Amino acid sequence: MRAFVLHGPGRAGVVEVEPPVAGPGEAVVDVARVGVCGTDVELYSGELQYLRDGRSRFPVRPGHEWSGRVAAVGAGVDPGWLGRRVMGDTMLGCRACRRCRVGRQHLCEDREEVGILGRAGALAARLAVPARSLHPLPETVDDALGALVEPGGNALRAVRAARLGPGDRVLVTGPGTIGLLAAMFARRAGAEVHVLGRDPATLEFAASLGFAHCWTAESLPSVPYEAVIDASNAESLPARAVEWVEPGGTVVYIGLAGTPSLLDTRALALKDATAVGILSASPALAATITAYADGSVDPRPLIAATIGLDEVAPTLAGTRPPTATKAPKIHVTPTP
Repeated sequence: MRAFVLHGPGRAGVVEVEPPVAGPGEAVVDVARVGVCGTDVELYSGELQYLRDGRSRFPVRPGHEWSGRVAAVGAGVDPGWLGRRVMGDTMLGCRACRRCRVGRQHLCEDREEVGILGRAGALAARLAVPARSLHPLPETVDDALGALVEPGGNALRAVRAARLGPGDRVLVTGPGTIGLLAAMFARRAGAEVHVLGRDPATLEFAASLGFAHCWTAESLPSVPYEAVIDASNAESLPARAVEWVEPGGTVVYIGLAGTPSLLDTRALALKDATAVGILSASPALAATITAYADGSVDPRPLIAATIGLDEVAPTLAGTRPPTATKAPKIHVTPTP
């Protein structure tokens, strides 16, 4: 089958590989849609921290935001999965350690991560994953939405951590896919959502989604924010987030800068503020599927274009598909 493979920094292409076979406890999925993520860009550039610390090694087959249909199951797997439309968890814990036993398998020290760490990803015709990682998709959640569940789960966890209620004001920094999804979930929670960005075109797109309060750092009004969700990759914003949040409020960090960010913990303590870090969508995947299924959150406008496998490398290198809108997310259909 055809698969997209990263051979090294800036070296990638579509190659023929052996299709996966479902081992014990596994399912093989015919992949329908895959989202291109910032993590995939960092894998392509060689800047991902996992590569720097030796946890991930080339070659890598990326793709961890996906949807598809179960084509085969291995020994010990309920045959009822066959033919079902699914998406899957990225984080695969060992199931034996203390963290896994208490339900924190996404923090397992020995975890695999689909398309990132130790397990081939979805940028291929077929994908093999543990059946325990699968989540069924209802008919109201199409393939495009299914491939947006993983980033949506990250965003939903960020909003939950922000402890937002009706009438609260939240500032979301970084209007990329995760930031805009967080804005959508915060709006669903009844919050007044403000969006901070740098690029006027990006802020114009955010406004087109119904977010009336879109700002640059220079134009940001001096109003109280009960919570700040930092979904940016700017190393300066983690500290600014503490400046902007109300005393007693919450700062949620879900974006990652390429270099370390400096944060004065005195500012955090003197505001009696709470800081929360978010890694992984795992605990919120089912709730995200429900939100998409009932229409309370519709992230379809975030998809800028859908491309084929042969167009993935230029996309990772920074070339936007010619048909792309101003939206942030690129999707891939691995098979024609």
